[in-house]
Amino acid sequence: MRTITAPRPPARRAEQPPTRRAERRRERIAEQRETRRQGGRRLPVWQWVLRYALLLAVLAVMIGPFLWQLSTSLKGPTEDLYSYPPKLLPGDPTLGNYAKVADLIPVWDFALNSLKVATANVLTNCAGAALAGYALARMRFGGRKAALVVFVTAMLVPVESIIIAQFMTMRELQLNNTLIGVVLPGCIGAMNVLLMRNAFANLPYEVEEAAYVDGADAWQRFWRIALPSVKGTLAVVAIFAFMGAWDDFLWPLIVLSDQANFTLTIGLNYLHGTFANDQRLVAAGTIIAVLPLIVMFACLQRFFFRGVGEGAVKG
Repeated sequence: MRTITAPRPPARRAEQPPTRRAERRRERIAEQRETRRQGGRRLPVWQWVLRYALLLAVLAVMIGPFLWQLSTSLKGPTEDLYSYPPKLLPGDPTLGNYAKVADLIPVWDFALNSLKVATANVLTNCAGAALAGYALARMRFGGRKAALVVFVTAMLVPVESIIIAQFMTMRELQLNNTLIGVVLPGCIGAMNVLLMRNAFANLPYEVEEAAYVDGADAWQRFWRIALPSVKGTLAVVAIFAFMGAWDDFLWPLIVLSDQANFTLTIGLNYLHGTFANDQRLVAAGTIIAVLPLIVMFACLQRFFFRGVGEGAVKG
């Protein structure tokens, strides 16, 4: 008998690195997609120039004051701050202004108090907003829609309209003039709860349903499945909470009276009052207050931009 053998499958070719022709083809495809996105035609040169000019103008307006404060903080005592035309680069840069700030006020003690408040605010907001957001997005209970309306309404209420009631509450609880009294009113922000709620709502239900079939309870589904999927939004909440607590001035000014508990924003107010003539020290204090925010955003910017998109698809 004649044996029939199946044809052998063609041998797979080893993957070759992309050639120059393939790279040019991909570049042309990308250019065609960009052209279609812009309406099927290339933009004239003058429109590109106008766009970049507007972007540079906005950039100058946004970071111009910060650069001027940084330059002022590095200028020596012999340099004229009000010369015309103004000089952005210091002629004789020095770090002595920062040392003078530390000599005049206990700036590092104030910074430590601010760090305590900001850290506590980040932890409470991340934990509370994540739990509340998961409950609003995934759980079914009576009054869920009413609770969502309450959080939305809380964002519309000005802080100044309830600050007296907050102060009276802290005084009744004997928490005025304490760092706990500074943290407590902002420990969970309504905006952070809504951010986390939107992030959890965008997750597919099938994953949690499979975990439910496997016997996972609500806490396990939250901790092991839902929360790791919204790390980006959690980073956004952490950044917003840290910035809000670190930059807050009005509430610590009202609730604190002992200098030992002053936060950095309250302590730096001494530079504006007593040493207002020396703008170098004021600028140095401003840079000291802003620097931790810049460092934190630089470390978490990757998660920040990813997290903005996690909760922005649907509400």
